[in-house]
Amino acid sequence: MTITATAPVVGMERTNMNAIVFASSIGTIIEWYDFLIYATAAALVFNKAFFPTFDPLAGTLAALGSYAVGFVARPLGAALFGHFGDRLGRKSMLVLTLFVMGLSTFCIGLLPTYASVGIFAPILLILLRVVQGIGLGGEWGGASLMVLEHAPAEKRGFYTSFVQVGFPIGLVLATLVFSLVTRLSDADVAAYGWRIPFLVSIILLAIGTFVRSRVPETPVFEGLKTRDNLSANPFAEAVGKNTKPFLIAVGLKLSEVSWVYMLTVFVVVYATTKLGLSKPMMLDAVLYAALLELITLPLFGWLSDQIGRRPLFILGALFTILFAFPLFWMMESKSAAIVFTAMIIAMNLGHGLMFATESAYFPELFGPRVRYSGATFGFQLSAAIGGGFAPIVATAMAGYIGGTTGVSIMLVVLGLITLAAALAARETLGGSLTE
Repeated sequence: MTITATAPVVGMERTNMNAIVFASSIGTIIEWYDFLIYATAAALVFNKAFFPTFDPLAGTLAALGSYAVGFVARPLGAALFGHFGDRLGRKSMLVLTLFVMGLSTFCIGLLPTYASVGIFAPILLILLRVVQGIGLGGEWGGASLMVLEHAPAEKRGFYTSFVQVGFPIGLVLATLVFSLVTRLSDADVAAYGWRIPFLVSIILLAIGTFVRSRVPETPVFEGLKTRDNLSANPFAEAVGKNTKPFLIAVGLKLSEVSWVYMLTVFVVVYATTKLGLSKPMMLDAVLYAALLELITLPLFGWLSDQIGRRPLFILGALFTILFAFPLFWMMESKSAAIVFTAMIIAMNLGHGLMFATESAYFPELFGPRVRYSGATFGFQLSAAIGGGFAPIVATAMAGYIGGTTGVSIMLVVLGLITLAAALAARETLGGSLTE
């Protein structure tokens, strides 16, 4: 028997669909909270706590390097959890990825600093960062597929956009916590304040594990098992036999992920160290930009159900190309109103237009046998390239060369790559999830 595109919701009450969306979204909220408190700590604190023997710029680059290590680990997690997600099911990977990342985050909050144990401190930090990256590497795909493969065909973009909403909510939580922490004295932040966001994550982990353990497996995957149609090697099949959609997924992600991590990592570092803007002000700018995404992401997800996924990616890529220079011109005004406006526009149009549709678009590019592996590995490989290294390259260029012209050119090039991928991609709106 063939499961049609709308079969997953036949007989399913609306409240059940809402529960599945909530369970998937709360997991991504926790995952992104964990990941982003590290990003913030790396930008503002870790250069002194774990890399104090370097000069200030080199210390910042080393701290961001430990941040990038987590991105390098993400494709490994994507390959690992993608394989088992296509072989054993989406649900089991949901709980496991959450547990792996949550515990590693909590342990980071317990680490001794360089002043206490010397070189072992950054070594332990990097090891935990690798584990954290592996966990996040498999998280997004499982959460996206759990919603996508349950959702009605005409609302896939809207429902899956709530998985993406986990990003701004996690960002808001991380920013709020660090905004409170940075209101402590510098001495208190260095002594214990930076640990607080990591330690409180254990509460979120407990809530997320409980909620996710109660969701059902997707009907699409159950149908694959019933027909004995599971792939023996989903990763190899996804990359080797689905090379074009895989490369398109990588290209589609590249500009968006670089853009958002430039905003949340590099711009914060640049504005506070080079422009002399206050840390609380920059964190508040990120906070308000993310708060608006709570509205724009579902809106763009709904819009993708009306006009398609591909047009939004084209528009988003064009925006990043056109706004790459004005972003920094507005920052250099040092006006709070202009800085806040720049962050809000950049976050919601440069990031939100593309990010909102990814939980639907990327999995829809692949068949059900390799959907977890293909979508997740493409997503995370691009994240490793764009999100992990773009802030480091930008920081090095701004520090050693001076100015942000090179940074803006880099963002334009990344935008052109994503635009090319979007033009080469096929539209998936209305397609079947079982073929």
